[in-house]
Amino acid sequence: MSEVKKSNISAFLDESGKIKQLPAPNKTKLPVLEYLADKFEASRTYTEKEVNEVINQWHTFCDYFILRRLLIDQRLMERTPNGETYW
Repeated sequence: MSEVKKSNISAFLDESGKIKQLPAPNKTKLPVLEYLADKFEASRTYTEKEVNEVINQWHTFCDYFILRRLLIDQRLMERTPNGETYW
């Protein structure tokens, strides 16, 4: 993610770059989710457990469920219908 884009979401990141708060308006929420999506390797598949582990490394408010769901809903991440594999 470019530094310009990161600065636009800096109010939602702590000093170590972890998401500390999820913005309410979608115009701000989407860049935060894109920032999180950048933490995944594009050419790799993940298990649900691995997705949760990556998300947990990059946020501080203990709600990987909502972040994972939003990544899927915003089509920043895909998964198999049974949730076994994510990419």
